[in-house]
Amino acid sequence: MTDANTQIDETVKAFDVVLFMKGTKQMPQCGFSQRVAGVLNYMGIDYQDVNVLADDAIRQGIKDYSDWPTIPQLYVKGEFVGGCDIITEMTLSGELDTLLAENGVDFNKEAADKIREANG
Repeated sequence: MTDANTQIDETVKAFDVVLFMKGTKQMPQCGFSQRVAGVLNYMGIDYQDVNVLADDAIRQGIKDYSDWPTIPQLYVKGEFVGGCDIITEMTLSGELDTLLAENGVDFNKEAADKIREANG
């Protein structure tokens, strides 16, 4: 493994939820990252953010690691879940709630329901 690949692998395994994104959870730097971080923040999910803009090796490395061409990328318990469109769909369908619950990740169910109500 390359250094970036090793770093990515260690990060996704060290935290229950990891979001590789452009910017940070407090200050996303693109609309797609902002959407996913916004969902996670609103649902009260404790997650590790990784700013791919801070390291070109990580920015390319995460695409290679997941074999997924775009950022953001969400990982739960070491498994790649998806990017912005997939996370949006999973949030609206309730699949994200199920995935988090099955993996023992705490989240605010009421907040998740409010997201669905607002987009229903």
